Amino acid sequence: MPSTANPDPVNPYPVNLDLTGRRTLVVGGGPVAARKVRGLLAAGAQVTVVAPDAIDEIADDHRVRWHQRPYRRGEVASYRLAVTATGDSTVDGQVFWDAEAADVWLNSADDPEHCSFTLPAVTTRDDLQVTVSTNGRSPAVAAWLRRTIDAAVGPEHATVVSLAAEARAELRSATGTSESPGWVDALDDTLLDLVRGGDLDGARDHLRTALGLVESTA
Repeated sequence: MPSTANPDPVNPYPVNLDLTGRRTLVVGGGPVAARKVRGLLAAGAQVTVVAPDAIDEIADDHRVRWHQRPYRRGEVASYRLAVTATGDSTVDGQVFWDAEAADVWLNSADDPEHCSFTLPAVTTRDDLQVTVSTNGRSPAVAAWLRRTIDAAVGPEHATVVSLAAEARAELRSATGTSESPGWVDALDDTLLDLVRGGDLDGARDHLRTALGLVESTA
């Protein structure tokens, strides 16, 4: 991790983190902090909040360990990932520099210059996640584009993900790899129309045909 913040990162590396069971820290107890806590809990993280005061959503959640006090210098080093949302630039800055010294990934709400990672706007449909990022430059634009995606992506797309995962596993079993030029023809409007019409068997056949898989007669 770099030792100084980069306010204008070049080609940030997009990644989905598995936070299941991992220790995360949120510094701050207001509505913005609560939103960050909500996302971390949904990702399966162990969440600790440090703040002298916290809104009920945080204080009353038994899944959250709340330390009712100010942030202590250096304590971020005990966590894998951290978020600051205090609205106090001095506190948030201290957490940032502590995190940099300890190689802990940090997001500072509404302060991209003190972030080692930023958070995209997310549309979720079961296992399908579509994210939009402006590299921290304009969360409002990311949210606007997410709303556009929300209107375009429906439950049928989540079903397509499940069907494609089945076909991918079969393709790998049959050929030793899940890579195939057939995916270009497999994932098309015909597949979506079959799913929207409730013809899941037809959708499976469409995928298998495009991928060159042979129907089992067993």
